Amino acid sequence: MQLSSISPAQTATELTATTPLLDYRTPSIQQLIKTRGWRDLSAFDQIGALHDFVRNEIQFGYNTSDQSKASKVLDDGYGQCNTKSVLMMALLRALGLSCRMHGFTIKKALQRGVVPELVYPIVPNNIVHSWVEVWFDGHWVKLEGFILDDGVLSALQKQFPDRNSLCAFGAGTNRLQEPEVTWTGADTYIQQTGINQDFGVFDSPDLFFSKHPQELTGLRGFMFRIALRHWMNFRVKRIRAGHNYALPQDALS
Repeated sequence: MQLSSISPAQTATELTATTPLLDYRTPSIQQLIKTRGWRDLSAFDQIGALHDFVRNEIQFGYNTSDQSKASKVLDDGYGQCNTKSVLMMALLRALGLSCRMHGFTIKKALQRGVVPELVYPIVPNNIVHSWVEVWFDGHWVKLEGFILDDGVLSALQKQFPDRNSLCAFGAGTNRLQEPEVTWTGADTYIQQTGINQDFGVFDSPDLFFSKHPQELTGLRGFMFRIALRHWMNFRVKRIRAGHNYALPQDALS
């Protein structure tokens, strides 16, 4: 079911359920929650703890597929917007916090610098993107600021000390030096300015990805899985370590 508006009663039922991707009953997720003591926190602190965990302990990187189960993303230890969103939703629901997915596409320019220039021309123009919306304090709060870990974000701030607007290297923001990535009870963002199409909200990532899969099929999908994503992950690690990849001048205009 695609959802455009949801009552509080609905949020307490449909939006805390497990799905094939939101497999929060798996032992690894349950053990994580127990070890961290997240069940003992207030709702505000639970969301903050999960947001910090997914932002920094699950580093920015590219998994095999958007349709990776939450337990697989946790095991990988890295993820991008869609896979981190899946894990974030699973953790929220495991704590009884109602959440949904909001789907979009982003301009491929947002991935420039992470995607090598050699293959950038063949990347799809529109890339499927998502963020999480959690029901908190009587309204929906948008969570997107967990995508880039502090290591990548601080490296970009150092590389572009005089810029606030950046749509490259996985960031899409007009507040690069003071990004909205810390949980305060309000929306968090880090790729918002790259959005170019809004698909609306969905009660599960399973439904969203079934309706709006990435344009990575056939040979292009095969090449992404076996080669390109590893190349991109290598570049992300180098960015995190302080290496500056140059961009064509038009990419920063």
